[in-house]
Amino acid sequence: MSLALAKTGSSASIALDVEGVSHRYGLDGKELQVLDNVSLAIEPGEFVALLGPSGCGKSTLLRLAAGLETPTAGKVLEDGRPITAPNPDRILVFQDPTLFPLRTVRANVATGLEARGIIREREHRIGEVLKLVKLESFADFYPHQLSGGMAQRAALARALVNDPKLLLLDEPFGKLDSLTRLRMQNELLDLWKNAGFTALLVTHDVEEALLLADRVVVLSDRPASIVAEVRVGQPHPRRRDDADLVALRRSLLEKLGISDDV
Repeated sequence: MSLALAKTGSSASIALDVEGVSHRYGLDGKELQVLDNVSLAIEPGEFVALLGPSGCGKSTLLRLAAGLETPTAGKVLEDGRPITAPNPDRILVFQDPTLFPLRTVRANVATGLEARGIIREREHRIGEVLKLVKLESFADFYPHQLSGGMAQRAALARALVNDPKLLLLDEPFGKLDSLTRLRMQNELLDLWKNAGFTALLVTHDVEEALLLADRVVVLSDRPASIVAEVRVGQPHPRRRDDADLVALRRSLLEKLGISDDV
């Protein structure tokens, strides 16, 4: 599958269904509940953003969707099938790039293909995704030679080389400076449009959610439940000063319990 593929539904993306999911962890002999009866249906190719207080369970929901954990109660489904383990169709991108320091950018991007034993037949994809994220001239650089934005591009390339159908993003731009963050937001949007994958983004940035997502889901404090869902109807690219987006931002801030004058 090529990343130049237009958004065409199931060929490039999957449906994700969260059905009545609750989850808890054992902590010092006690149980800490982080999710409380969460249900969410995400269509193939849809871009959904999760907003909520720090520590409410947003990242846990991503881990469940990635198959890194199994919910205490309820089900997480991929195209109607239970998710029980990690799969290269579902890739999780973290806030920190977590690149291997002794491997070049090219070698870091290749790790997933190597782990799956398909590096020979898919090696051409490395150059393709490096070009997509504008790192083709830095393929032989090491992580310590990259800026923060370039390192995050490399992390995205490492995910995209697997041609994921679901990209799970855990505040991927949270540690970047404001200008780099704006550029990366635009680049992510272009990648999503061209590749057609389903995207689920965790962010604390209300404006980022509104600029990128088809739909914004607001979670309560822990244990998290869904308190609101807002569909963003404006086409891309979106303007930060668009009156409708400004009104949606005010509404979302109110749902998060934050004054609208911030």
